[in-house]
Amino acid sequence: MTLTLTLVRHGQTHFNARRLLQGSSNSPLTRTGQEGVRTTARHLAGTEFTAAYCSPAGRAVTTAVEILRHHPDLRLRVDKDLREFDFGTFERKPEHELEAVEPWADLIAGVLAESHPGLPRGESGAEFMGRTRDVFARIAQAHPEGEVLVVGHGLTLGAYLWTLQPTGLVPLPNASVSRVRVHPDGTTEVLEIGRDVAGHGVAARVPAAIARTVGAAPQPEARVVPTPEPAAV
Repeated sequence: MTLTLTLVRHGQTHFNARRLLQGSSNSPLTRTGQEGVRTTARHLAGTEFTAAYCSPAGRAVTTAVEILRHHPDLRLRVDKDLREFDFGTFERKPEHELEAVEPWADLIAGVLAESHPGLPRGESGAEFMGRTRDVFARIAQAHPEGEVLVVGHGLTLGAYLWTLQPTGLVPLPNASVSRVRVHPDGTTEVLEIGRDVAGHGVAARVPAAIARTVGAAPQPEARVVPTPEPAAV
């Protein structure tokens, strides 16, 4: 038997719509975000989940609760290590203010490489990548088989997928679905990346910047569905 992880990014928030950084900050879902999450929830209604996890951020909890309306017997487990990257003093500020200080592509490349020291009052790349690897390892250890739902954030879920296929960070649309299969021997298989179930697309931050700096989006087989541009977190 194998474990399948279904990774869902939270629905669109007001900060997403306004292009504000919201790593450790929170913002409620927009009406569009709520509708998108309901669409994703219906898409996943037939999946027989055996466990469900989410980030403690309100936007992730709201998304997870909506999905679990179709799975009323399932308990939602909140894990703090699924939270988004902390942008420190740039939290709640327009994305272009960070871009003016440090290009987004350079920041992400440093975070993934665990060499970035962190933004002022934020967390370092090593801290972020360490907790991201740890939380998914814990989930896989606790559930060696079955279907597990994990609701989180663009960078957190993207970073985990990157650890499995380190050839490029794939931007994830709001309310999108990615799937990973974990085999008993510990090997992993990425089945799907960023399926835009809600049809929200990806809000471009710096066109093609991620592909130039980190590498092209992974496309090892037809089942992997990449999205072409960076996404707000």
